[in-house]
Amino acid sequence: MDVNKYTDLAVMYASEYGLKIVAAIIIFVIGKWIAKKLSILTKAMMLKAKVDHTLSEFTESIVYFALLAMVILASLNALGINTTSFIAVFGAASLAIGLALQGSLANVGAGVLIIIFRPFKLGDFVEAGGALGTVEDITLFSTIISPLDNRTIIVPNSAIIGGNIVNFSQKENRRVDLTFGIGYDDDLRLAKQTLIDLLNADERVLHDPEPFVAVSELGDSSVNFVTRAWVKSADYWDVYFDTIEKVKLTFDEKGISIPYPQMDIHIQKEEN
Repeated sequence: MDVNKYTDLAVMYASEYGLKIVAAIIIFVIGKWIAKKLSILTKAMMLKAKVDHTLSEFTESIVYFALLAMVILASLNALGINTTSFIAVFGAASLAIGLALQGSLANVGAGVLIIIFRPFKLGDFVEAGGALGTVEDITLFSTIISPLDNRTIIVPNSAIIGGNIVNFSQKENRRVDLTFGIGYDDDLRLAKQTLIDLLNADERVLHDPEPFVAVSELGDSSVNFVTRAWVKSADYWDVYFDTIEKVKLTFDEKGISIPYPQMDIHIQKEEN
């Protein structure tokens, strides 16, 4: 009797919930497959429309998890479970998690702004969030910047959005500004013409606008020239360092001195 009783009970539950369990599994499996396909299709359409790759991946993830959440709720509903309470619990949990992860969510929001407004892109040389270097990667939480010495700096996106962003690569051309000093006894006209000739002889220096050389200051121990030359952004640092070296070597050849700061001290003897 007891065996028959449990058997009948098992058959009753199987007949009552078996179909529901099978239906829930089918809904979950098919729904998950559809969610994955739709998210991939969304990313493909965004990439075809030339939307930023990072934004496309972010949208793909959002679409997938949103659809997956709907599939899970539909599966639970097929089992006969009241999903209203789950939605309430999920909402409360989301609020608690949001409060606990305010900083991280701020980085995500800043990352979305960076991706949408694109103040810089991969490969740009920027100064942002206290870091100076080339942008290697942009994620939702942080931006990876590599300085000239090939270190890796991971900057939170909120720090970038919250401060000034200087993009040295956004413009096609940049201006190289340098200052050189000569002694007061040196030939000023010769020094000026030497600087002009050096800039004009460099094929990387653009001639529109033309290089500019002028006396900028009569300093304490030197006459200072300011030089301005426009170059392609990619040539900036090469021209910067090469020009300094060429000026020193050429000034030495022509006998033009580059004085260092000095102070004349006069000692006065007191007569007894």
